Amino acid sequence: MIIEHLAIWVRDLELMRSFYVKYFNGKSNEKYRNDKKNFESYFISFDSGARLELMQMPGITDAGNNGYEQFIGITHLAVSVGTKEKVDELTEVFRKDSFEIVGEPRWTGDGYYESVILDPEKNRIEITA
Repeated sequence: MIIEHLAIWVRDLELMRSFYVKYFNGKSNEKYRNDKKNFESYFISFDSGARLELMQMPGITDAGNNGYEQFIGITHLAVSVGTKEKVDELTEVFRKDSFEIVGEPRWTGDGYYESVILDPEKNRIEITA
């Protein structure tokens, strides 16, 4: 089994598209529009084959997940950058670009080397080796 894609409702479609393209080397398709539903989306593709669908539509309410507290449901997106050094480097890029680091680089009890940042809309992103 392969997870084909994960979808996220977003407030600012262009900002979120730019974020995943710039920092994670994603490749974006052309914007999809459904004028009848006032729906827009992008698929961001990654070298691994995984895709992220960013979606926007009026009337979608906030889920209550604020990036700091934990709730039942999907909690974070983990992106592997391959090495401990790359985790450290990318974490510093995020810090320099004024993104919030909510988990400094560290070895976890289950053997991951990771840091945790908040994307522009406060979604948790784990950067792993």
